[in-house]
Amino acid sequence: MKVILLADVKNVGKKDTILDVSEGYANNFLLKKKLAVLADNKNLNLLQQKKGSEDAKAAREKQAASELAATINGKTFVLKMKAGEGGKLYGALTANDVAEVLENSGYKVDRRAISLNGNIKNIGRVTCHLKLYRGVTAEINVNVEAL
Repeated sequence: MKVILLADVKNVGKKDTILDVSEGYANNFLLKKKLAVLADNKNLNLLQQKKGSEDAKAAREKQAASELAATINGKTFVLKMKAGEGGKLYGALTANDVAEVLENSGYKVDRRAISLNGNIKNIGRVTCHLKLYRGVTAEINVNVEAL
């Protein structure tokens, strides 16, 4: 019996895959627990439409990330933080701080997409790597200055 999985099922398959399983397993487990639907023409067409819309969404997101990377790559941003004598910061520079500076400059970047090279606890120039999408990256500079 052919079924389309609606959720990931351990040791069986991932969501939106078409499987050929025994009738008993399909009827008594997958269909009963609403983990799958029968692979008839209607459901196959719905699956095809869903995959098409997901592909289109992914293409739009990648295009937006590429445009953002092209505009932001190589730019320098200034961040003012509290610092003590000798240029030591009271706290460390975090991805949240960089994300806030980018947002204030008009660029929306998730903090999880920002990677810093270790703990930055001194005033100076820092290079940050941004992973905007799969295969789309950018590099920015942040000048950390005393407040």
